[in-house]
Amino acid sequence: MRIVIIGQKWLAEQLLQQCLNDGHDVLAVIAPNQNDRLFQAACNAGVLAFDVLPPAAMLPQSDVILAAHAHVFISQVHRETAKLGAIGYHPSLLPRHRGRDAVRWAIHMNEKITGGTLYQMDDGADTGAILLQDWCHIRPDDTAQTLWQRELAPLGLRLFQQYLRDWQSIQPKVQDETLATFEPAFTLKKLSG
Repeated sequence: MRIVIIGQKWLAEQLLQQCLNDGHDVLAVIAPNQNDRLFQAACNAGVLAFDVLPPAAMLPQSDVILAAHAHVFISQVHRETAKLGAIGYHPSLLPRHRGRDAVRWAIHMNEKITGGTLYQMDDGADTGAILLQDWCHIRPDDTAQTLWQRELAPLGLRLFQQYLRDWQSIQPKVQDETLATFEPAFTLKKLSG
């Protein structure tokens, strides 16, 4: 597949390596800055790298855009540069815990199970159709960092790999809005106020 990756940090860097190892053609990556692990890995691999989301006309035409740890709005005009649109990974069992601090909120709410969701990105915040999901336990001593590193980041890589292998047979499922939650950015001030 011809892929564009938008993201940052460990997850996006590992996704780039996984796609290359699996024989996909990564046309470009977009990272938040030139010091990011994704940007550096792309440069080392000879992949076109942007440190800001460029105008859609500058993006190569691809089969799919993969968003891994991407905290940037990917507009419809950008999504339309890819035949299959943009696929995002969210570290919750959508429609639960929409928003950028899903892992922290799941732990704060003393949940015992969480998971990850691969979904078709749209104009909403984590509202697109669900493509793949998997779950994991939250241990009593977990922090957001330990849960992310042990379970949720590797789970995201597995879901991306499964999607790229099985995309033709995956049936998108509309999220059940009656189960949806959206939590704001996690701060102690908001919790105590």
